[in-house]
Amino acid sequence: MPMTMTLAQRRTATARRCTAASQAVNKRLLFGMSTSLKLHGVPLPRSCDDDMLHTVSSSKTKRVRANPGTLTNHIWAPLPLAHNTRINQHVYALDPFHTWAQLSERMPLSSLIPVGEAIITAIARQSVLANGRTPKAIHRDFAAALAGMPRFKGKRRCLQAMTLIRPHVDSLQEPELNLAMLAHGLPRNVANHTLSDLKFRSGVAMTLDMAWPEYRVAVEYDGDQHRTEKDQWRRDQEKRERLRDLGWSISMATAGTLDDDAATADFVFPVARQLALRGAEVPFRIIARPLHEMIREMAKAAG
Repeated sequence: MPMTMTLAQRRTATARRCTAASQAVNKRLLFGMSTSLKLHGVPLPRSCDDDMLHTVSSSKTKRVRANPGTLTNHIWAPLPLAHNTRINQHVYALDPFHTWAQLSERMPLSSLIPVGEAIITAIARQSVLANGRTPKAIHRDFAAALAGMPRFKGKRRCLQAMTLIRPHVDSLQEPELNLAMLAHGLPRNVANHTLSDLKFRSGVAMTLDMAWPEYRVAVEYDGDQHRTEKDQWRRDQEKRERLRDLGWSISMATAGTLDDDAATADFVFPVARQLALRGAEVPFRIIARPLHEMIREMAKAAG
């Protein structure tokens, strides 16, 4: 899909391709893997995106045989437990929680976490899928669905990833930055923190991408929309100026912040310093911990 395509456009285009594939084999098809996430409007890391259409079946006897160049089938044994989504009369998408678990065998731990958070955000934004649930409730249901699945290859890594997945995350880049800050020793932050006592002129409450509210320290991630949309830029400037007047320390991250280890460490250190100056305990690490080591330490601390 072109990089300029929005999630909604990609979802429509994928549904069109899936419908054509279904009509070609003259049967309704259930799509999984990356195809399912596209149908659910979930963003994907480039490393996990592909142009193949992925169908899913519960057993080899039920799999779809079609053109191997455009359509490939996968077996997912826990399929009977899934709550799949009807896209149209020809196309169904695998339950997003099951899709995430299904992808775990092919996705590194560093990608499982942001994709899991993106799934929660996508569900919360779709009223039909959310069914009145808050992101926190969706997060709980996600964890419960994973725990209830029978053993599958990748389940252990999924359970590890769930220890770091947060609700209220708006982009794939924010989880990557959050993991980097944790790896350098910063304490956990609150994602998409709402400042209920501060509002824009429109009356909408202000939010912060990542915040340590008790210390009035925050990190904002400036994506492309901050550079290309003047209204977004003005709102961000208004918010940050008001917060700084109230004693907040605001640091802005960009895609360049994650270019390499040195750039990330250079960004994280001033944030760590502000937290320490305001009373937080920050065992800052010049060299970031490996992700698997960080997860192991967190699991041990949780008992």
